[in-house]
Order: sequence, then C-alpha cells, then structure tokens
Amino acid sequence: MTNQAVLPLAAVIVVLLITWTVSFNSFDVQKKARNILISTAPKTKCGLSRVCPPDHFAFYIVSGAANVIGPKICFEGNIIMSNVKNNVGSGLNIVVVNGENGDVETFTYFNMHIGNSDAILEYLKNIDPGMIVLVASFDDVTAKMTDEIRAVFVGMGSTLITSVKRRDNWVFAGGAGRDNKSLFEKKAVNDESTNVYEDWPDIVELSGCYPRTLTDGKVL
Repeated sequence: MTNQAVLPLAAVIVVLLITWTVSFNSFDVQKKARNILISTAPKTKCGLSRVCPPDHFAFYIVSGAANVIGPKICFEGNIIMSNVKNNVGSGLNIVVVNGENGDVETFTYFNMHIGNSDAILEYLKNIDPGMIVLVASFDDVTAKMTDEIRAVFVGMGSTLITSVKRRDNWVFAGGAGRDNKSLFEKKAVNDESTNVYEDWPDIVELSGCYPRTLTDGKVL
C-alpha cells in the first residue's frame, strides 16, 4: 500500500517539474523575443512620440525662457544648439540643414539688440534653396528686425513672423526657396495678463517630421 501511494505522488511531482520547466522556458523565450523586437525596432529621435517616415527628418525646437534659459534645437536625434552647449544667444538662433541628406550646414545666433540688420539679412538671403531652416527666439527678436528680414522668413514659409512683436516667443521650421506655407510654426504673445515670466510669455515648443527637399526646394 505504501509503494502504491508513493508512485502517484512521484508522478505528480514529475508532471509539475515538467510543467514548470516548460512554462519557464516559454517565458524565457517570450522575454528574449520581446528584447529582440525592442532592440530591432526603429528608435524615435528628438523626443518625438513616433518614428518619422524614411523621407522625413525628426526635429524639436523650443524657444528661450524669458532672458534666462536659452533655446534648444534638435535635429535627427542630435542637439545642435542649446543652453548646455553654450552656443545660443539672445535674438535669433538658427540652424541650417541640407534638405536632401540631413547634414547640418551652419548654425549661429544673431543678437537682435546690438546686431547689424544688413549682416542678418545677407546671411538669410545666402541660404541656398532646398535648405531646411530651424529658428528659435530668445529674449527678443524685434529690435533689429526689418521688413526685409521678415520678408525672407515669409519666403521660407512663415506666416507668423509679420506679427511677431517685442518679446514674443517664436519658433519656426521652414525651407529656403519654398513658396508654400510651412506647417511648423508657433508663437507666444507677450501680454501682461497672460505672461508666465513677468515681462515674457511662456516658452513655445515645436516638433515633427520635416519632409526631405530637393536642391530646388521641392519636396521629395
């Protein structure tokens, strides 16, 4: 009787061990499969919530906060300009990118308090057609802003630059040599009743997938 009682118990233990082993291995396989999927899945860039299509570039722009914290411009996962990099300044912060291959051509800032309007205008006019232009304001961009400078940005697709006033925050992504309106532009108005930083409005952020362009400015 004793042996007869032991045999079923041993069988149960064997079955439990086999079940546990199969379940453990199955869980391990599932875990490995998930890890493989995660490691091979396309990664988002510049903090975007989705992956941009192959014929688009990921970007993120944030304006400066008052006259204290500088703006940030990220392109294809690389932070090009930021307060941390110490390469931003009061006024217009601009990154120019090759619209075909995504190479960063130039980046600079123009102090719109003490800068030279003619030099700023010349720089903007010399941006080749097909280039992607990313812009972030810091502090104020209007003191040296002329109608001609505004017109150049309009030619890049801006619809808000003509209404940007003193200490408004403005971010923009457009294309040199493009005639159509850009979908990527935001503004925060300097208004005492709504300002977040006393004499300055809240920051503005802009992100998305910018389409590749040909050298003549046409979208691929």
